[in-house]
Amino acid sequence: MGQTLVRNYVHIVFSTKHRQPFLTAPFDQAIYDYLEGLCLSMDCIPLKIGGHLDHVHILCNMSTKVTMAKLLEITKANSSKWAKTLHPSLDNFYWQNGYGCFSISPRAIDAVIAYIENQHAHHRNKDFKEEYRQFLKTYQIEYDERYVWD
Repeated sequence: MGQTLVRNYVHIVFSTKHRQPFLTAPFDQAIYDYLEGLCLSMDCIPLKIGGHLDHVHILCNMSTKVTMAKLLEITKANSSKWAKTLHPSLDNFYWQNGYGCFSISPRAIDAVIAYIENQHAHHRNKDFKEEYRQFLKTYQIEYDERYVWD
């Protein structure tokens, strides 16, 4: 086969360290935009980036040129450093160590985009921990509660 053809949609979720509520206006959208630029720089095409207070969701089409681990290493490190330059209140901005990454069917793209767009309404009834546990249950991922929240 002479050509590489790949379409891998992924829904990535990670929180701020200790779930600190740093993603507030006006900084939240600036951070989402910066994350978008970082994804694009690695040929990972973002379809939607958003979140709520203490966590972010990235829906993107993964590149064949970068691993998931490298994408997250670069986006989290660079955006954390950059966020600190926005305002003194973000001097202690850090992302948690880990992340969740879930494969998404092309048929589910619109639903995931809507889910990310409705984070503020969604989190009136459920906090990030509950939301993340539900993802782990849905995707049948075994985990140890002691290590999920670092």
